[in-house]
Amino acid sequence: MSNMDLGYDTINLGHGSGGLMTRDLLDKIIFETFSNPYLDQKHDGSIIQMDGKIAISTDSFVVSPIFFKGGNIGDLAVNGTVNDVAMCGAIPEFLSLAFIVEEGLPIGDFIKIVETIKETADRSGVKIITGDTKVVERGKGDKIFINTTGFGKVHPKADISADKIKAGDKIIISGPIAQHGMAIMSEREGLEFESTIESDTTNLNFLVLDLLDAFGDKIHLFRDPTRGGVASVLSEIADDINLGITIQENKLPLDDQVSAACEMLGLDPLFVANEGIFITIVSPEVESEVLALLQNNEKGTKASCIGEITQEHPKKVVMQSMIGGKRMVTPMIGEQLPRIC
Repeated sequence: MSNMDLGYDTINLGHGSGGLMTRDLLDKIIFETFSNPYLDQKHDGSIIQMDGKIAISTDSFVVSPIFFKGGNIGDLAVNGTVNDVAMCGAIPEFLSLAFIVEEGLPIGDFIKIVETIKETADRSGVKIITGDTKVVERGKGDKIFINTTGFGKVHPKADISADKIKAGDKIIISGPIAQHGMAIMSEREGLEFESTIESDTTNLNFLVLDLLDAFGDKIHLFRDPTRGGVASVLSEIADDINLGITIQENKLPLDDQVSAACEMLGLDPLFVANEGIFITIVSPEVESEVLALLQNNEKGTKASCIGEITQEHPKKVVMQSMIGGKRMVTPMIGEQLPRIC
């Protein structure tokens, strides 16, 4: 599909009117790209059959810029919601998809985002089954915002709950931290610096499925450290379980280029957003097996056990530094940089 097939170069208010231009946009881009038996019915919603426990997660994406090294707002939206469903111990199957588009967005950009969403959904094994498209006046939005809601059946072996966490449990992270946030910052106006850092955005649902198949209720918690980064997620967990967390700085996986970029901008990588990794808390007896499974998967080759749950210093996260000292890791107050996802 190209804008030459449509007869216009940009989105305009007529595309949100509900009339012929709306129908043209939907038929030639949305329905054609995402065609499947659910969406092809063209209802106002979608009727699906799902048995057992269902996990549902919804998210909105307002990242700026909408195109960045390693991805765009389209794959970020799909991966983000797929991963949120997976963090519940579920197998994502369906997504709703809603666009809020600013008048003037080039049709070519819109088509590229839609095609990326399709490719990412296919890689994740999910179907787009319902959605919505709205257009707002020029200056009343910022190019495009996306909302997605994901649905999936909870894995039969999953028992994911902070209540299951005990002292001695191990904290494992699936890959290098801070890549997404630094990829966005490297392209943000006023913060541009020479960098080849790419966003780590990817779907993690199949990796989570492998872990649940293998270890079941030995997996006590999954969390993806998106906004606020690893520090904020661990601080929230410690507060929720009324136990302490100890982590080792030398165990944190961090690429050299990301580390250098953080140092240059005066940022702590623990607080920088991620989009392609997760934290899992597991029973100590399966630590080595979990690590082996992760490290044998292309999305977990740099997985590391970064610490453990302790009865000491309840509700607090303490990091053992590489030089032998200790420091408190506190949740981030406010936002290092807005609109990171």
